[in-house]
Amino acid sequence: MSATISGKLSNSFEGALAGGGDPATSPLYVFGPFLRLIVVAGVAQVTFGATVWMAVFTVIMVSAMYRQVMRWVTDGSGGSGLSEEEFGGWAVKINAGITVIEYLLTFMVSMAALVTFIADRFPVLNDVVFGFQYRMLLAILFSFLTCWVVNLGPKVSARAFGPATAAILLLLWAMVFATIYSMGFHLPAIHWQAFSLAEISFTNEAGHAESSSYLNLTLAGYARILALMTGVEIFANLVAAYSGSRADRSRKAFGSLLIIMGTTAVTMLIVGPAILAVADPMNEHVSVFTQTMDHLFPAWLSYAGTLIGVAVLLSACAAAAQGVQNLSLGLRFRHYISAKMGERNKHDVAAKPVWLMAGVCTLCFILFGTKEDTYLALYAAGVFILLSMTGWAASKRLLRELHGSFSAGKAGMLAGTVAAALLTSFATAIIFEERFFAGAWAYLVLVPVFYGIFSYYRTRLGAPPSVEDRLGLVVSGQKHLAQLSQHPSGDMASFSTMVVPLNGSAYAEQLLPLIYSYARSYQSRIALLMVDDCEKRKANEQHEYMEVIAEMLGGDGVVVTHAVRSGEAAHAIDAYATEIHANLIVMATNEISVTDKILPETLVANVIRKTLTPTLVVRPSDHWRSRHSRFQEILVALDGSEAAESVLPYIRTLATRFNSSVLLLSVPEGSESEEYAVTIQQYLDAITAQLHKDGISARHAVKGSGPARTILAVAAEEGSDLIMMASHGRGGIQRSGIHLGSVSEKVMHSTPCPVFLVPLTRSKK
Repeated sequence: MSATISGKLSNSFEGALAGGGDPATSPLYVFGPFLRLIVVAGVAQVTFGATVWMAVFTVIMVSAMYRQVMRWVTDGSGGSGLSEEEFGGWAVKINAGITVIEYLLTFMVSMAALVTFIADRFPVLNDVVFGFQYRMLLAILFSFLTCWVVNLGPKVSARAFGPATAAILLLLWAMVFATIYSMGFHLPAIHWQAFSLAEISFTNEAGHAESSSYLNLTLAGYARILALMTGVEIFANLVAAYSGSRADRSRKAFGSLLIIMGTTAVTMLIVGPAILAVADPMNEHVSVFTQTMDHLFPAWLSYAGTLIGVAVLLSACAAAAQGVQNLSLGLRFRHYISAKMGERNKHDVAAKPVWLMAGVCTLCFILFGTKEDTYLALYAAGVFILLSMTGWAASKRLLRELHGSFSAGKAGMLAGTVAAALLTSFATAIIFEERFFAGAWAYLVLVPVFYGIFSYYRTRLGAPPSVEDRLGLVVSGQKHLAQLSQHPSGDMASFSTMVVPLNGSAYAEQLLPLIYSYARSYQSRIALLMVDDCEKRKANEQHEYMEVIAEMLGGDGVVVTHAVRSGEAAHAIDAYATEIHANLIVMATNEISVTDKILPETLVANVIRKTLTPTLVVRPSDHWRSRHSRFQEILVALDGSEAAESVLPYIRTLATRFNSSVLLLSVPEGSESEEYAVTIQQYLDAITAQLHKDGISARHAVKGSGPARTILAVAAEEGSDLIMMASHGRGGIQRSGIHLGSVSEKVMHSTPCPVFLVPLTRSKK
């Protein structure tokens, strides 16, 4: 069953295919601006080797540095290693802001390079129609197509884009061997003159006279070619998408990084000199990479290389979108964004941020065009801000570990990490000095904007509750399960009065048999309610309709009353339930495909958010279980929070009355602790044991990923005819007018069986 409720990646190669599209594509576009600079200046033979070796050394040092980051932060928010626990909220907000910008730029640069690759073969794409280039329209089309596929989940992305990443790896290695075969094995030579301060005069691309030193041109080339490091942080953010323990996930992620960055480094060293030798960087119609393929390969294979390049650039866009997905989940859990932005879709991924990314990229393509050079300056600047932050964050952690327990290995790792931090900080300074007015300045505006957004949500939502600490106290016996020990009594759980909102729809009336059965079991009074805001009718027609329904439900000791109220529907329903001291609201909501509306889903959701009365939600559909539940198989969702435990007393009263079998379900998600799954298992053991003492058949399960998705899948497989849960768990309440999202709403809108929702008390709200 786990296979049906888990969309995790399983091994390093699969992860490399799913997330490696961006760094694997860097050789396709980094050489163009780099070679134009040094060829125009006439220093290519002197500075090329030094720049390439500096870049490869940077790859090695940064990769080693990320091995440490992947060990420490595995919840999808570890792109720079700046965890909140270690450095505080300010670091997380800065890191997240830069990372969001980088993912957007990764997407835009990759998409721009993609249409450039296609335009290499079909120059007509550079023509203009209705004021827009065809290439821009193609970029927008591919952007939305890519985002649609990514939102189908990581497994689908791996299958759709993984072959492209595998193909580019094969293409790059084919170029490596073709270069060696046709041109010999030649590594770039380092000329120490590349670091000379001797002045050079030349005419730049714009035709203006310019002077610079060899060192400045070497460093300027380094700043341009360092775009090959873009995407490396994706592997740190992708750790959360792997299966297994923290150690397993970090090991698999690092293996994926080595597969991709190793191939990139080899390509730079062996194919790079061939590109310098055979390509004309001043050719504005064909990229230098395409020119090199044309030289090394037969025509058919060169065209195949173009197709592979297009496919893998789509993969790079997909990897950036996946990074946004995983980052959103981490930020949502930590209350830095609204849960609506980090809410999972039915494929267990955060879809909204990806669609937002597609919209922003489309706007940029319209305003600024689809030339990759337009975005590369801003792109590279952000990469090295992140990398330098990562280096110093990792150094701080390693230094602390070294103080706690000294070893030569740790000292060596610290020395290497400090070297990487110095190197990337140096590169950051170079890039900002070199490309400040070409776009790098935008970080001084965009990062504070994101910082403000994240601060806004954290201030209003507060710090996330430490459910783990609470579970530890419960399991150890230091904290009592008050809700479980409180035996239902009196009106609270007897369901003596039920409010049933109606609006005259035939679909709403489908829940009446269920209501009648429920009322007979509890000898409940049924209070029918019509709110004239739901559907306008004359007063006499409303009362006549209610009297007919009351006659249908009356008898066998069931008392039925009815009333009509006016005003805003959700408020009126809640107010009426409070007025008559009701202890249950039973509502029907429409199935998505139904055109004859009953109570709209938005109204039901508003009532649930507002009311303090337990609510039974029914979605009449073609599935018989949606209309005729016997409450025999009850699924209870718990996440370890005190809020979720508010459902516990109602388990007893329902399971005892209907002789139900109870399955307690928890999804082991949202924690960095290795012991979390074990702790929550012990927590459920305690609740199950107590239910057994009360004579209730109960069992429990800890499984899956994505709470709503798992609940729905398990309910379907178990044949559950009732799902019970708190209306708001760990992340689903409203604070200061901000809705954090709710697993319960997603379940309510998707399951065929009735859903019993218990609200939080006022004190918990």
